[in-house]
Parts: sequence; C-alpha cells; structure tokens
Amino acid sequence: MFKRNRCLWQVAAIASISSLLAGCGVLSSDTPEDEGPIVLGTTSAPSTLDPAASWDSSWELFRNIYQTLLSYPTGASEPQPDAAEQCGFSDSSNQVYRCELREGLKFSNGDALDAQAVKYSFDRIRKINVNGGPAGLLGSLERVQAPNDREVIFHLNKPDATFPFVLATPAMSIVSPKAYPQDSLHKGSDVVGSGPYTLDSYADGKEAVLVRNNSYTGYAERRNDAVTVRYFQDSGAMVKALRDKEIDVTYRGLAAGDVVDLQSKSSKDEEIQLVEGTGTDINYLVFNPKDSWANKKAVRQAIAQVVDRAAIAHKVYKDTVDPLYSMVPKGLTGHTTGFFDDYGDPDVAKARKILTEAGINQRVPLTFWYTSDRYGSETAGEFKELKRQLEASGLFSISLKSRPWKTYVEGYQKGEYPVFGRGWFPDFPDAENFIAPFVGDQNALGTPYSAPEITGDLLPRSRRESDRANVVKEFEEAQQILVEDARLLPLWQGRQYVASSRDVSGAERALDPSTIMMLWELHRKTAW
Repeated sequence: MFKRNRCLWQVAAIASISSLLAGCGVLSSDTPEDEGPIVLGTTSAPSTLDPAASWDSSWELFRNIYQTLLSYPTGASEPQPDAAEQCGFSDSSNQVYRCELREGLKFSNGDALDAQAVKYSFDRIRKINVNGGPAGLLGSLERVQAPNDREVIFHLNKPDATFPFVLATPAMSIVSPKAYPQDSLHKGSDVVGSGPYTLDSYADGKEAVLVRNNSYTGYAERRNDAVTVRYFQDSGAMVKALRDKEIDVTYRGLAAGDVVDLQSKSSKDEEIQLVEGTGTDINYLVFNPKDSWANKKAVRQAIAQVVDRAAIAHKVYKDTVDPLYSMVPKGLTGHTTGFFDDYGDPDVAKARKILTEAGINQRVPLTFWYTSDRYGSETAGEFKELKRQLEASGLFSISLKSRPWKTYVEGYQKGEYPVFGRGWFPDFPDAENFIAPFVGDQNALGTPYSAPEITGDLLPRSRRESDRANVVKEFEEAQQILVEDARLLPLWQGRQYVASSRDVSGAERALDPSTIMMLWELHRKTAW
C-alpha cells in the first residue's frame, strides 16, 4: 500500500476497538480541562432529529443526545445496560425479553422517563412506520408491555437472539411522550432526550451544539462539558479547519488523499494525530426491480462480471479501503468471498455472454445515482470510475446523477433511482445486520426485495441461536442467494480514520462496536 512515515495509532479489531496496538504516548488519559467545547468536524450530517424516522447517519448525533435501554460502554463488544439497570430473556426460546429501568430517570425537560415512555417510543416507531425507517429493525417484535413504572417486557413473534443488539441501536432511542406526537414525526430542533448531552442549538447541515445534560443517569462518564459538531460538505474544507485549529477532531468523511497526506512524512511536524481503526462499514450498489433494465438478472450479473473493485480501491481511494466480495465484511463470523468465487476477475467476454444468452444484444442504458455529500469526497470519483469501466466494456451506456443526502434519501425511498449507491455503517457487529436490513418488503433501502428463503428460513433459524459462531452455515447460504440475484453489489469495505489535534485525547476510545462516536470520551490533555 503506502509507507507510514509517521507514528500511527491503530485500533484493534472491531470487538475491542478501544485497545491500541501501537502509539507514541500522546493519547494518555488525563483530567479534562475546561478550555471551551471540543469541536468535531464531519461530513455526516443528520437527515432528521426524530429517531422514528432514521435508519442512517443521524444515529451519530442520536447516540449522544438520546438514550437507549442498552448500549456499548467503552470496550464492550456486546450490549450492556444504559437506561436499563438490567435486561435479559426470561424464557428458553428467546421470545420474551424483560428490562428493568434505572431509578429516577428523567428527560432533559424534567419529565420522568418510565416504562410507559419506553413503550410509547417503540409503539410510535411502528405506528409512524417511515418507509426505509427503523421499524424495519422491529420485525420480530409483537408487542410491548409496561406492567409498572420500571418494568418493560418485549414479546417477540419468533425467537430472536439478536434483539438485544437491536435495543442498543440509536434507532431505539427513548423519547418523551409529551414532546413527540404519537402518529407523526417531531418537527423542529427542540430535542427532548435523556442522553449524556442536550442539544443546545442546531443549524441544519451546519452545526449542532451539545452541552452536558445534568439530568443524565447512565453508564457514560463524560470527560468534557460540551461538544460542538460542525458539518462540512467535503474533506478538504474539514482538514483545512483542523489545520487552522478551527476544529479539534474530524470523523467520517476524510478523503483518501487527505488520509495519505496525514500519514506521510510531510505531516510529521504538524500538530495532528491520526487514529486508524478496523472498519466494518461497506459500500455497495442497489438495483431497483421497478426499472425495466435493472430488474433483469442478466444485466445485474453482467455488471457484477465487469466491475473492477481493486481498481476502485486503488485509483479512487488510494488503498484506504479494501475490495469487498460479500455483503458481510471481513472480520465478522460468516464472511465469504461469494462474488469473487462466482465471477472471478473482471471479464468482458463473460459479461457479454451473460447478456447474449438472455437475448440482450444492445448497449444497456442505465442511470446511476449517488449522494454528493454523505460518504466522502471520493464518491463522485468512484461513480465516474464505475461509468468508465462499464462503458469501456462496450456493453453499457451509463448516465450519472447525484443529490445531497437529505433529498437523496427521499428519492430512493420513493423508488426513483434505477441503480443507486449506498453505504452501510452497521447497527451492530453481527452478520445478520448485513443481510436482514436489505431484504423483505420493508427494508432500509426503501426498495422491496422478496427473498423468502432468507427471510422465511435462514434468518429465523439463525435467530434461535444465541452463540453466533454456530450460525455460519445459514449466513453462507444467505450470501450465496444474494450473489446469484446480484440485486445488491458490494464494492468495498472501509477503515475508520479519526484525525485530531495533539492536545485532544480519547479518540482511540471513542468508537463503539458500530463505529459510532461516543463524544463524551474526547477531552483535552493537561499534561504531556
């Protein structure tokens, strides 16, 4: 790849993301000093402030201003109690899950957070039922009971050993019944949560100002009093702000060129440190079955036969990402290389044969859509490279279109795009979460994908097994179905990079197993 000529902090595997493999001694844990808020820059702006509407990057903010029953304390690889004092299955079939809340929980406006509020929050998600929203995570939930102020009981319609992981996602954030309507989304930026911070002010797409929530009761040990999150359109402007000391930390959206520059010898004298973490985020294409060309399996398979992932990783991303040949990323139990096993290296002759045997003898016209501001500055370059590869084969004519994330989401939820790009940051670190969200009539893509063998057999079987090492066979079979259908085409697997000024500590501890930033871990050093 490239030579690392400066000290690079590396985070271990996703299950222990808080452990450093190597370092230079500048990420020590010191007593925080009140020198104003930590200022974080990212290109990952929320699309909404209402948890009932979000199955996307909005979770980054939600984790810090709302609270969930379970979450991931620093270093944890499995869900632990947060708003709950304790949780667990109360039956042998993994169909009844009981939680007992902490005593004295309050929302930021002073309202009591009790079992009825928890029930209200879950019922609300399912009642509003946003297309492509978090209701898709609750397919196994039958009903919620709140027999008293502190007890919540979830009755599932089928065994589901992954349900605790679902409860730990920011999508299951608890909201105040008085502040959030039951049958419609909350408007405005007056967030009422119970997380470590309150949202003091918010400018859509520009800035979120977070201050310490004095009513918070949970596991987070806040090492700062306030964090300001600034949203950037591109990596270059974000890195410039870091170098100009306008922000303290960057997360999500660092361009490959900026990462390489920060790793290079030319950056060794800068007051900037870089943390590299193992990532499980993936990037892929989605084919819309409503489109007259994208709904043809031969077209999808021919594209899978032509696409050169290694070229995308090298030419566009400068080897800061890895080619991916399965929807389940490397590092998770159940990962395969199905697309490489079936298609091998890019081969135009094989792709032409696939199309010819299906009676397609013309250039296939398709429009590829991508978001201009969600997944980093290289996205446009990635799609230009895809267009170049496909058109060079002589088999396709590709048009490219893009939209900012907020309107892009609306478009794919309405089924407007023939082929579109998506990224996926995991809800939880399990192979289930790289298959289940994308299949079924209601899924995270807003694009129905009927896969009855997966949804009716393989996933239900895997959910009966608490030991996830015992479900490899089910996930391998599910991935092979995805390979043959080619409705979803994995392209690359990312790595996580956090750049910060040298006087800020905690970046190596701040990513949970879903690679969501726990802002309370960031703090300024007071000694070297």
